[in-house]
Amino acid sequence: MKVEKERRYALLLAARDSDYVIKMYSGYFNVFVQAFGDEGEKWDLFRVVEGEFPSMEDLIDYDGFVISGSPYDAYGNDIWILRLCFLILTLNAMQKKILGICFGHQVLCRALGGRVGKANAGWAIDVTKVIMAENLLKCRFSDALEDIPQYAKIIECHQDEVFEVPFGADVLAFSEKTGVEMFAIGDHILGIQGHPEYSKDILHNIIDRLICNESIERDFAEDALAKVEAAEPDTNFWKKLCKSFLKGR
Repeated sequence: MKVEKERRYALLLAARDSDYVIKMYSGYFNVFVQAFGDEGEKWDLFRVVEGEFPSMEDLIDYDGFVISGSPYDAYGNDIWILRLCFLILTLNAMQKKILGICFGHQVLCRALGGRVGKANAGWAIDVTKVIMAENLLKCRFSDALEDIPQYAKIIECHQDEVFEVPFGADVLAFSEKTGVEMFAIGDHILGIQGHPEYSKDILHNIIDRLICNESIERDFAEDALAKVEAAEPDTNFWKKLCKSFLKGR
């Protein structure tokens, strides 16, 4: 009888754990594994923001990689960001599956030849209505989704965005404020601007921290919190989409 190989995934964590996430979830790693993991899989953590990367020899052993969000700019030239871009190029050449979330979405775009920068509309902090493009129907991983809605809401918190996708990429979704909410290259690259892994409490804590470090004005924050409370993200859809992409189902 053929024994199926254990699936193995890696989270490339581009943010440091906040005190809140450590207290409530024991770190962002658990947030991602709870969102995208399944029983019988092995998930490894690499804190790339601190210079911790998988060895080149081990890359072949992974079925997929997830790049997290980050308070850093994907177009910055910090050494770890440049190393991450090189790793993305290597994984792309190997046709390894990479799912990029927020910063991860943007750094995928940058590494593979697209253009990223400060969003023209400024900060986006809300539950965003993301409109699906026809290109999504062409993706093999969309076959596992029973029904693809015209739009799906997702938690967002970003001030940068993708302006131009890499050559050969397809834009899969957009919103009123952001032209590229999701893009794909073949069956192995998927970038999502929003946060399918976030719950509202995590976003509330981030908003509090942005107020404290004066990244956003209090009036803007209160307006953002009101919008967040008035809408519910379509979490199940986004998680299923991400799992379908990573696992081919």
